[in-house]
Amino acid sequence: MLEKNSLDRWSLENALDLYGVRNWGAGYFDISQDGEVIITPIPDRKDLSISIPRLIEGIRARGKEMPVLLRIENILDSQISCLHNAFSLAIANAGYKGNFRGVYPIKVNQQKQVVEEVTSFGARYHHGLEAGSKAELIAALSFLKDPEACIICNGYKDEEFVDLALWACKMGFPCFLVVEMPGELELILERAAIIDVRPRVGIRIKLASKAGGHWTESGGDRSIFGLDTTQVVALVDRLREVEMLDCLQLLHYHLGSQIPNIRDIRNAVLEACRIYVGLISEGAPMGYLDLGGGLAVDYDGSHTNFSNSRNYSIDEYCADIVETVMGVMDEEELPHPTIITESGRATVAYYSVLLFNILDVSRLEPQPFLSDIPEDAPDVIVNLVDVLHSLTLRNLQECFNDAIYYRDELRQRFQHGAVTLRERSLGETIFWHIIHTIAQDVKKLKRIPPELSELDDALADIYYGNLSVFQSLPDAWAIDHIFPIMPIHRLLEKPTRNAVIADITCDCDGKLDSFIDIQGVRRSLPLHELRPDEEYYLGAFLVGAYQETLGDLHNLFGDTNVVSVRIREDGTLDYVKEMEGDSVADVLSYVEYNPKAMAERFRHTAEMAIKAGFISVEDRYKVMKAYETGLLGYTYYER
Repeated sequence: MLEKNSLDRWSLENALDLYGVRNWGAGYFDISQDGEVIITPIPDRKDLSISIPRLIEGIRARGKEMPVLLRIENILDSQISCLHNAFSLAIANAGYKGNFRGVYPIKVNQQKQVVEEVTSFGARYHHGLEAGSKAELIAALSFLKDPEACIICNGYKDEEFVDLALWACKMGFPCFLVVEMPGELELILERAAIIDVRPRVGIRIKLASKAGGHWTESGGDRSIFGLDTTQVVALVDRLREVEMLDCLQLLHYHLGSQIPNIRDIRNAVLEACRIYVGLISEGAPMGYLDLGGGLAVDYDGSHTNFSNSRNYSIDEYCADIVETVMGVMDEEELPHPTIITESGRATVAYYSVLLFNILDVSRLEPQPFLSDIPEDAPDVIVNLVDVLHSLTLRNLQECFNDAIYYRDELRQRFQHGAVTLRERSLGETIFWHIIHTIAQDVKKLKRIPPELSELDDALADIYYGNLSVFQSLPDAWAIDHIFPIMPIHRLLEKPTRNAVIADITCDCDGKLDSFIDIQGVRRSLPLHELRPDEEYYLGAFLVGAYQETLGDLHNLFGDTNVVSVRIREDGTLDYVKEMEGDSVADVLSYVEYNPKAMAERFRHTAEMAIKAGFISVEDRYKVMKAYETGLLGYTYYER
């Protein structure tokens, strides 16, 4: 556990260093002088900051329970502006003659409110959308009205998908059908002839370049989508054969999501530019270079090429892209193309915070025991007592090894019936006293033995959070992705406990035991003691990308309540949208139950219980009321 030092050794700066909020918060998140996490949606307008505890008060006053997914509209607006302003600056500084067009990949977060706000806030920049499925294209066409905003159609395409994209072309939208599989071109040509439109065709290429991080297989020869150079040449020949080579206007690649190293980005842009030049030499007009996604989010704030970070700023990202493209085009004396990026993660990650309360705590602490052990105690227990009494700073490693040995021997004897249950309990109590004493004393050493360096993590408390990891933070479970997690209040107090966070599912994987650290990954999180009759709130930050979309119905925990807020110019707060989370009936219907039929079957069961004499008619009414109320209730823990 953390040392319980007096408050005079703890300050706001200590909290900032411990949780790294200024490293990963991108100016949007900070800690106030009152020790509360605050949101500043426009980083250079500190007067517009608002505390998250104050937001929670407003949320609860409006009848919403934890957990809540909090969306801050201004942050989404700021991130879109940041990307476009950075490209505008890079273009101006380099003297680039082409334009930049951002598009948002709907798959990153398909929620209606998110897509609606991206198109609204991005309208002044002609920010477009990327659709990887027919459903996403239908959503895109319902929101985009700007004839200068690009629609990029990726993914596997059937006839209906192609028809919709072609109709969008005919209606004047710059809608590009990106050929991902060799066979798609014939379908596009066939449907274009029937609809009588010249399609805007793009091709997705498989680059030899690859990037590091979780999604490294998105690039390279073994990527599942895209054409190799031989297939590209065959496509060019086919378009020339049908006199439609002028329709080939866009080159696209996708190196991967969350690319941490700027060198990988530069290498991919350079390779793509050479292919772009080759297509122009073949007679294709081109004009658009789509670099896909990859702009990373610095989740841990380390500013390194670690998979949860990035070693570049947005300004550096934009400048490197513009300068690389411009260098190749000038060398070949070709016009500068319109640069497109599909930045989804960096656009929406900061915009959402998952807020949840802690329900209970479990501690791995030894029970008190009398130093005078029974005279007939087994020798293995006597040996454990001897280890406890002989502990010094000089023999911590030796005592640790002895304690493990005798603990294991105790358990083996118990399995063979040579030790009673009560004797085993006594022995394990002594063992944990030894381990806790070693964990405290080892901090006094200048050099900590490797075997003893992680004792604090092994002894960490379990804090039970009112959330489902599978529903709200699936990447933390599936791919060990790390999100910033911290208390959102009491930050002027020194946290005195180390903890891991368990969710309220009944699954052993429903836990958070990896946390950001400037030097890597820490296995426990410093937290405060719980106080009786007082809520303790944590926030999981930067969760706007993928998490809402990927979440499943594990344990039938549904969508959380969602509250969207916007901070006005005068500092006042608008609760813009409040969306009820799923009820029990909702999630049951998602997995093909019929709540009405279930209630009717349960009513029959209750009637049978009356006939059997187990309950009265009055009881039946109460039982049915409880069942029906349960169907309408929130799937998460309700106070």
